[in-house]
Amino acid sequence: MMNVSLETWIITAVVLLGIIVVDLILQVRRKTETSFKEAAIMSAFFISLAIAFMPFVGATWGSEFGEQYIAGFITEWSLSVDNLFVFLIIFTKLKVPAKARSQALIVGIMIALILRFIFIAVGAAAIAAYSWVFYIFGAFLVYTAISLVKEHFSDHDDTDAPGGKMIDFLKRRVNVVEEFHGAKVSIRQDGKRYFTPLLFAMVAIGSADILFALDSIPAVFGLTSEPYIVFTANAFALLGLRQLYFLLSGLLLRLKYLGLGLSVILGWIGVKLAIHALHTNELPFINGGKHVEGLPEITTELSLGVILGTITIATVTSLIATRKK
Repeated sequence: MMNVSLETWIITAVVLLGIIVVDLILQVRRKTETSFKEAAIMSAFFISLAIAFMPFVGATWGSEFGEQYIAGFITEWSLSVDNLFVFLIIFTKLKVPAKARSQALIVGIMIALILRFIFIAVGAAAIAAYSWVFYIFGAFLVYTAISLVKEHFSDHDDTDAPGGKMIDFLKRRVNVVEEFHGAKVSIRQDGKRYFTPLLFAMVAIGSADILFALDSIPAVFGLTSEPYIVFTANAFALLGLRQLYFLLSGLLLRLKYLGLGLSVILGWIGVKLAIHALHTNELPFINGGKHVEGLPEITTELSLGVILGTITIATVTSLIATRKK
């Protein structure tokens, strides 16, 4: 078990928050759109920063926790790439200009960090109090995996942006203008405050963040039970999401098998959670309330191999299948 001091938690949170604030300030001050070159450099920087955190975790708390962190980060990063599809739908549906997209992404990332911190705290407390929570997490991940498979093979094209009802609610209760005004969320006209469509893009992304957290938090808890690793893996995966969007926006539609790859990963972690729950079983209607013996142990190394292999296969096969397009 990791012994993470309060000081370490505070320093980590302050550093991560500082990176986000600096990124926000630089984006607000810039006059041009994010270029492909800039997005590539910054994405490489954030990914390198996340990978460099692994030796720190391993040296401080042991190599096992370092492996758990990197497995969690890769899983969360992969889920974040899939989340970019939803962001693309939101921006397309609401016709958000490039300048405003960057602003909306930063705010969305900040909302996601806050939501995930809350979800992590609740999840960690639930796991500490009730071992059967692993059954719920495992079942939810398997259900999500099956849903992703059905979605992939479905002929129905569901492109509705999240937060539709909330957006309709806001439009009825606040003054709005139809056109965007750069990266401004609100403007003043005739002495009144009006909100621009950028507000609705942020609401949609915030709504999507809640749905994303419902998948990602159980997934990473299936790889580690340490809240510090869960939080840092999520935070590092989210930090470079804005730059990653501009880097991959032209490639997103080519990653046609990413959803299937994620379904394999989520299904694998769901089974891993179920096996762990059976090892620590306390439910009276399962094996008389006793621990189930003889079940295999799924190691972090094996899970890391499955995650890396699945993402690689899904990416390569997607690019090959769509190369003519």
